[in-house]
Amino acid sequence: MLAEQENQENVPPAGKAPPPPAGTRVALGLLRGAQQRPGLPAQAARSGCEGHGAAGRAAGGLQPFAIHVDEPDGERRRGPAPRKDEEALGLRAAVCAMGDRRPLAPLGNAVDMSFDSPSIMDISITSEAEERKPNVNNVPDYISDIHTYLREMEVKCKPKMGYMKKQPDITNSMRAILVDWLVEVGEEYKLQNETLHLAVNYIDRFLSSMSVLRGKLQLVGTAAMLLASKFEEIYPPEVAEFVYITDDTYTKKQVLRMEHLILKVLSFDLAAPTINQFLTQYFLYQQTSAKVESLSMYLGELSLIDADPYLKYLPSVIAAAAFHLADYTITGQTWPESLCKATGYTLEDIKPCLMDLHRTYLKAAQHTQQSIREKYKSTKYHGVSLIDPPETLNLL
Repeated sequence: MLAEQENQENVPPAGKAPPPPAGTRVALGLLRGAQQRPGLPAQAARSGCEGHGAAGRAAGGLQPFAIHVDEPDGERRRGPAPRKDEEALGLRAAVCAMGDRRPLAPLGNAVDMSFDSPSIMDISITSEAEERKPNVNNVPDYISDIHTYLREMEVKCKPKMGYMKKQPDITNSMRAILVDWLVEVGEEYKLQNETLHLAVNYIDRFLSSMSVLRGKLQLVGTAAMLLASKFEEIYPPEVAEFVYITDDTYTKKQVLRMEHLILKVLSFDLAAPTINQFLTQYFLYQQTSAKVESLSMYLGELSLIDADPYLKYLPSVIAAAAFHLADYTITGQTWPESLCKATGYTLEDIKPCLMDLHRTYLKAAQHTQQSIREKYKSTKYHGVSLIDPPETLNLL
């Protein structure tokens, strides 16, 4: 079983020389549940992430990865630990039961791609300003169908909001440290924002089904970022680069095995709708300034750091709250009628998420994790993280 093989490979080869100092590497450091980010020495990182040490003993000798079993009463199952053969059977059963996607039906008729066909899009010359500001009228008629599909899929790809209660050895603070580190990794390798959103979705969905020890949490995050890069990027970083960015805490083989395990647990369903995707659609429905767009993206990323309370909201709702809060901060306008019609969300529908996001925005400068604020201070994003949030919201 992958989890058992992973556990056997934790012991480094005899005589292996320690890696060079971290230097400019974006190293994660220790995950000990502290409220502040610890130091980044290579030996300290390895002692906290490779051998488990006291953390593993405190966890009662738990395996690095174990399957969550949901009980009707929602409480953690009590009783003796399953035998290894039972764990193997349980993993296979869980993996088989996780995906309920049906394959797409084959196309009945071939598409007529002749130049006389009305399905060929009309390519007209537009001004530079029009290209910078796309209008929903220039988008094909199936934009509403795409939105409907994304709304259906976001429900299927939604992590369990209370999964952290079943984790025996990790906390929300450790998850926040991991996401903050992934933001730095994305900036280091100039990855797309969508890659970050996908990686966080993969992590949360994996942790919703599997218990993970803190020594393996960075490995889960690294493999999730690798998967998201392969899915989204034109030129994803090599596996060796992800090994390097962890300060050689894990081997290439470990990262690839973790990638394989994540794929099996997620049933290879990687096309998860994200906050970023919904914001892109909202920008098409409602034209706005580049500063509002950047502030919306900033607020959407802030929601990735804290599992509580944002795991209980769908990405489309968080995106709506981010757009409204950004537009209100810059222009003073509230939830536009165009988006109310396009999304079906009224201001009352997004109000709970909007209030939570406003509180997060107000406290962003005091948050322990600051990578997202640093990222959005750049001129690329119009320095929107330096904009003072509104003290109150007009929700009339």
